[in-house]
Amino acid sequence: MKLRVLNKISASMNSTSKMPVLFLGHGSPMNAIEENEFVTGFRKIGKEIAKPNAILCISAHWETKGTFVTAMQNPPTIHDFSGFPRALFDVQYPAPGSLELAQQTKGLITKTEVGLDDKWGLDHGAWSVIKHLYPDAEIPVIQMSIDYTKPARYHYELAKEISSLRQNSILIIGSGNIVHNLRMVAWNKLNEEFAFDWATEANETIKHHILNGDFQPLIDFKSQGSAFNLAIPTPEHYLPLLYTLAFKEDNENITLFNDKPVAGSLTMTSIKIDTV
Repeated sequence: MKLRVLNKISASMNSTSKMPVLFLGHGSPMNAIEENEFVTGFRKIGKEIAKPNAILCISAHWETKGTFVTAMQNPPTIHDFSGFPRALFDVQYPAPGSLELAQQTKGLITKTEVGLDDKWGLDHGAWSVIKHLYPDAEIPVIQMSIDYTKPARYHYELAKEISSLRQNSILIIGSGNIVHNLRMVAWNKLNEEFAFDWATEANETIKHHILNGDFQPLIDFKSQGSAFNLAIPTPEHYLPLLYTLAFKEDNENITLFNDKPVAGSLTMTSIKIDTV
């Protein structure tokens, strides 16, 4: 990246415009190239919020031992899936990276040493949804990894350490799914609005806690019973939600969108946190 571009990014980060926070239920990678109501929802949100200086994404699809942020000038588009049409593998999202934001994020975190990664790039948890918000790929994007060795409380507290980034016009996105059990997908209902009873119970309970600002049961999700255990058999798609909720301040509202189940055991429920 040329010096003048880096200087432009650095100067723009001096802005004090506070950005909202998003949790995006990304669902199937096919949402990157299909036209459906969820894609429409992503695009609508992109038009509603101010254009950020840069984006930090916490994706379900980058798990590491330790915490890392991408720190390269041109992050590659990672096609971290198989068995999909060639058209999906042909998609590129050539957004620039931001060494400035990577260093800034690293400097804010005291709970752990943050590594600067120059190999990962943008996985489909990031680019498959961000491309609908900002199709021109002109906004710098970095990812922060999820340390799979740490408990939910750790991730919630870690997120709070970087909350000040919002004041610099940085859009923080958590990308995952609230209910995500691929082993129990009803493949014959893959494109239908359908949920198993346990998926409905878990999703409705989680939404109730979210909208009431009662986040402790969500942090203690492993202790909430069988519906939660089925909805969250592994934590990686759920933890980005906790990152998002950790940024909520007292004077902010939470709005739900794309709030529908698909294929029995997945929900696309997404949230926006913004100032009243």
